[in-house]
Amino acid sequence: MLIKNPIFTPNRITCMGLPLRITFNDNDYVYQIVNSKIINQNTTELELLLNGEKMELIKDERKVWILKDSSLQIDPELVQALGRSVSLRLRM
Repeated sequence: MLIKNPIFTPNRITCMGLPLRITFNDNDYVYQIVNSKIINQNTTELELLLNGEKMELIKDERKVWILKDSSLQIDPELVQALGRSVSLRLRM
């Protein structure tokens, strides 16, 4: 008998994405890609959950990942690292 893990059901993967981990400046962060099905090689906007907090990244004209909403206090280098991590994982 096959036991299904509720974390890996198809609906959960498409709605919230799998929890992914990144280490930046000796700190571990857990993030999720929201709706990864719409991401392709031409994607310039990403929606992520970082430690449970929703954030949107956009790629500017210099091809640099930045926060869409500047009210969040997140290190710009961490934002870059998150964007690169997603790009590498999804082969953008």
